[in-house]
Amino acid sequence: MANGTKERWDPALTRLLSSLQQASNLPSTEEELGFLSTLLQSKELHALVNVHNKIISNGASDKFFPMLSTSMDILADVLEELVHRPHMSEDGKELFYLLQKPHIQGLLYSHDSVAQKDYYPHLPEIPRDTEEEEETIKIVQLVKSNEPLGATIKTDESTGKIVIARVMHGGAADRSGLIHPGDEVVEVNNTNVEGKTPNDVLQILQNSEGTITFKLVPADGKGGARESKVRVRAHFDYDSSVDPYIPCKEAGLDFRKGDVLHIVSQDDAYWWQARKEGDRNMRAGLIPSRALQERRIIHDRTQTNKKGEDAENDDFDREQIATYEEVAKLYPRPGMFRPLVLIGAPGIGRNELKRRLIDTNTKKYKTPTPFTSRPMKPGEENGKEYFFVQREDMEKDIEKGKFIEFGEYKGNLYGTSAESVKAIVNAGKVCILNPHYQALKMLRVPQLKPYIIYIKPPSLEVLKETRNAYHARSTFDINNSRGFTEDEFNDIMKAAARIEFLYDHFFDETIVNDDLALAFSQLLSAANRLETEPLWVPASWVQ
Repeated sequence: MANGTKERWDPALTRLLSSLQQASNLPSTEEELGFLSTLLQSKELHALVNVHNKIISNGASDKFFPMLSTSMDILADVLEELVHRPHMSEDGKELFYLLQKPHIQGLLYSHDSVAQKDYYPHLPEIPRDTEEEEETIKIVQLVKSNEPLGATIKTDESTGKIVIARVMHGGAADRSGLIHPGDEVVEVNNTNVEGKTPNDVLQILQNSEGTITFKLVPADGKGGARESKVRVRAHFDYDSSVDPYIPCKEAGLDFRKGDVLHIVSQDDAYWWQARKEGDRNMRAGLIPSRALQERRIIHDRTQTNKKGEDAENDDFDREQIATYEEVAKLYPRPGMFRPLVLIGAPGIGRNELKRRLIDTNTKKYKTPTPFTSRPMKPGEENGKEYFFVQREDMEKDIEKGKFIEFGEYKGNLYGTSAESVKAIVNAGKVCILNPHYQALKMLRVPQLKPYIIYIKPPSLEVLKETRNAYHARSTFDINNSRGFTEDEFNDIMKAAARIEFLYDHFFDETIVNDDLALAFSQLLSAANRLETEPLWVPASWVQ
């Protein structure tokens, strides 16, 4: 080998070749040694190893990282979208055929494999001889690094032995392909663990340096579980460091309300394995399962009610317990706009925000015409200010569930029908709604796919200061001729707290209306984002 070539070759392969050449007593034929020597000197092998090393080193770098690891899933979604289009453009047809070409799909498959770090070697299992009575032992060596092992252990209740409780997807133990849930731990670094507790074994691991060697009795019926593709939106905050029940705090995954999580395993009834969507760390962490979190919420609220602090909890039994909601990406469709729903306490400014948004483009933004049972006044036109209908007919439609919201004022019924919302959407317009919060259950359905924005008040002090500074007129006053009273400010805060308690898991976005101009700017940005970006929605909406 030329010196210039040697410098670019992998040092580990070079050392292996040198050791092979120095060995004289290997039980191999000259032909086998020649083949191995030629292989170790081949440019192709060294090139592959160099590529592998660069992937490994860049995997830990902040400079290079994948934007996503599911491009094949997106390809399938795009093909599904294109194939169902009644009239496909020439560009659409070209894209449709291009995405079906083997080399394009092969490239994306390779990209996902690298992004998911699916390039680590998986060594074959030690075969078990069923005819032998002696127990099979497998020896697994892992190099200890700053990365956690990625496995938890427990004491088997029936045998009292230490066993592998779970293997974290994407972790070092999982990548080895040799450690599985149910494997019995016999020794760790030549220390017999019989009679020891899981904490004793963890202490051995913490005190170990370099290579960690396990002696394991393989579990029966094991097999690598495939990652699920389930994504959920979390409806609560979680901090594993303060959770007294998590099996291993180091393995916990912290998240905030609203985060989208990729659930990779639900094998355990109480502890799921998950990653944050888009996280570059491919190792999964432990989070409480839906069943476990529901138990905790029920317990906490029961204890709160026992203390007499049940002002906000009186509707608890009738409302859904919000933990996780399965979600999927919904891609914008030209000419089909999702309704924009503004939810908030009376007096918080939703009407003004809606009016300003409609004024930016009156042809694009529309609000449905309400129905009423009151008689038409002189100068009014049916279908302009209201649709005027008979009270009996409106009551029948209300019973049939055709109204997303309705109410009675001075003996007359008023309401907004679901069909009027659909008519605006089908006409290629953006429907703007600011209904009562109790209408959310009727609105949040696959047929409408609304984007729900909660208009939140600032603190009570800021609410008073800003409304008084701008001489805001009270919306509780039918003539709109005076400012807000102290009681009305308090009513706004109480109503907002109740709305959040009951329905905050329905909100796609929250805008604090402490400054009207800033709040409107955020609303306009949300409306634009709704038309241009794929967004997470309940999974049932895209099936």
